This record gives sequence, structure tokens and C-alpha cells, in this order.
Amino acid sequence: MPPAATDWATAQPAPPVGGPQWGPAVPPYPAFPAPKRRRRGLWITAIVLAGVLLLCGGGGIAGYLVLRDVETGEGAAEPVAAVESFLDAVYVKQNATAAAALVCGDARDVGALQDKVDEIQRYARTYPNPRYKWDPPKVEQQDAEKALVSTRLTVLTADDRSTAEQLRFTVVHTTGWWVCDVG
Repeated sequence: MPPAATDWATAQPAPPVGGPQWGPAVPPYPAFPAPKRRRRGLWITAIVLAGVLLLCGGGGIAGYLVLRDVETGEGAAEPVAAVESFLDAVYVKQNATAAAALVCGDARDVGALQDKVDEIQRYARTYPNPRYKWDPPKVEQQDAEKALVSTRLTVLTADDRSTAEQLRFTVVHTTGWWVCDVG
């Protein structure tokens, strides 16, 4: 009889001689540890939270540094007194630091005041013995927070030259009256 055709797809190995053997023929492999679960969401949340805290804290500190010492002192009791003190600091004393102490925090620019003082000092080197005087400042408009004050500034020199300029001041009230704008 011819040998039977073998169906390799359904063929099963023959049982070993002496019956089935149970148990491994080779020692078992060591078990691998379970993979660690990554907590990316937790890390991302922690980083975002740290960034927000840093920005808020930095913004708060920056705000404090910008807004502190905005108006130190008490300011002048009246708008006219604020203008008088400012004119005296700039034109008579020629002291930019003293003038800056009379200016509101929003307009306080010691560099610009120093430029004006330097201009006045150059004028003094150009013309003999310049003297500065001004008419008594007058309040044009005033409410509880703001006043417009005007005066006429005159420069006289030893060689009988003179010039005059009309100045208009915006003075604001916070912890007293402060010069905020000169025009």
C-alpha cells in the first residue's frame, strides 16, 4: 500500500516514547519586571503650574517695583505752591534732583529735567549774568484732582537783554499737589 499523504497543516507531532513528559526541559527564564508606567500628565501639569507661579510672582514683584515710591512725600499744599517750588528748583537752584522730587510719578524723568537744567546752565555761559523771574502763577482751572496753572517766565541779562515765555503747568493732586506737565 502506498504511503499516506501527509497534511502538514493538521499534522501533530508524535508523543515521545515513554508517555508525555510534564515540566520544562530547560530552566525557566527569569520574569521581566513590569514596565513602569510613565506619568507624563503629572509632569506636564507640574511644569505648567510652576511656570504660572513664576510668571505671577514675577509680575507681582515687577508691579511692586514699578509702583513703589511713585509719590513719596506729601506734595505741595496748593497748586500754585507746587509750581513756585518747581520753578525755583529748575531756574534758581538749577537742581534736577530737587525738581524731580516735585514732579508726579507718571512724569518723573530725571534725565529730561537734567537736560533742561543743562540748557539753562549753557544759557548762563552764553549771556552775562542771566536772572530768571516769573509772574505770580495763576490757577486757570481746578477741580479736586487736577489744576491748570500759568505764569510768564522772564529772563533778564546784565547787558539789558530779555526774553519772556508763557508757561502752562498741569498739576495733579494725590498725596498733595505735584507738577505733571509743563507746556
